[in-house]
Amino acid sequence: MNGIPFPDISPDVFSIELFGMTLALRWYALAYIVGILIGWRILVAALRRPRLWSGPPPMQPAETESLLTAVVLGVIAGGRLGFVLFYQPAYYLSNPLEIIRIWDGGMSFHGGFLGVVIAVSIFARQHRVPLSALADLVAMTAPVAIFLVRCANFVNNELWGRPTDLPWGVVFPGEAAQDCGSTLLLCARHPSQLYEAGLEGLVMGTILMLAGFRWGALKRPWTIFAMFLVIYGTSRFLLEFVRQPDAQFVSEGNPLGLALHWGGYGLTMGQLLSLPMVLFGIWLFGFARARARRRAAP
Repeated sequence: MNGIPFPDISPDVFSIELFGMTLALRWYALAYIVGILIGWRILVAALRRPRLWSGPPPMQPAETESLLTAVVLGVIAGGRLGFVLFYQPAYYLSNPLEIIRIWDGGMSFHGGFLGVVIAVSIFARQHRVPLSALADLVAMTAPVAIFLVRCANFVNNELWGRPTDLPWGVVFPGEAAQDCGSTLLLCARHPSQLYEAGLEGLVMGTILMLAGFRWGALKRPWTIFAMFLVIYGTSRFLLEFVRQPDAQFVSEGNPLGLALHWGGYGLTMGQLLSLPMVLFGIWLFGFARARARRRAAP
C-alpha cells in the first residue's frame, strides 16, 4: 500500500429498522443541516450588532427564519438542477423521473449557488430588504456549510483527487484504489475534499468573518459577496488540477476530463463554472470600492 489507509467511517450517523424499512441519517445530510443552522445564527448575530452597519441593520432578526427557508429551497433545487444540467444532461433527459431522486446523490455547488442567488433575490424584493446586504450576509455565513459538506464528501468516499505519491495521499476504497499506471500498489489519491474544506471552508470563512465583524466590510455593500466570489472561484479553479475529473467527461482522447478543450489546453467543468465567478467578483469588488468612495466624498 502506498499512502494513508482510508479511515473506517460509516457514511451513516445511525440507522434503524422500522416496519421493514431502514431509516438512516447520513453525515452528508447532517452537514447541510448543521452548516445552515450555524450560518443562520451567525447572520442573526451580525444583525444584532448595529455598529457593523453604516446605518440601521437591513432587517430584523425575526425575519431571518423566512430567509433560512428560502436559502434551503435554493440550495436543494439549484444544487440538483445544476448537477443535472452541468454534468449529466443527456442521462437525465432520458430518465427525467430520476431528477427528483436527490437521495441517490448528485448535487452541484455552482447550481446550489445560483439557486441561493435567485432565492435571496426574490426574498429581498418581497421583504424590501437591500439585496446587497443580504448577499453579503449569506456569503459571510456560507463557508461553514461548505466546510462541513466537503468533510462529508470525504467520509462518503466521493469526489476524491487524482493519483499522487505524496506522503499524505489517501488510499480510498473501491474504484479509487485501482492500479494507477505501471505501479502494482494500491492507488493513493489527493484528499481533494479536505483541500476544499480547508481553502473554501476554513480559510475563506476566517477571512469573511474578519471582514464582516472586524474590518467593517458590511458598511461597504457588495464587498463580502465579491470576496466570496473571488476566493471560492480561485480556490476551486486551482484545486481542479488535483481533483479527479468527472467520469462522464473522460475519454481516450480527453484523459483529463476537460469540459472545454482546444489543442493541448482546456478547462474542466469546475474551472469553467468558477472562472466567471472570479471575473465578476473582481469587477464587483472594484464597483463596491468606487461606490464607497463616492458616498464618502463631500
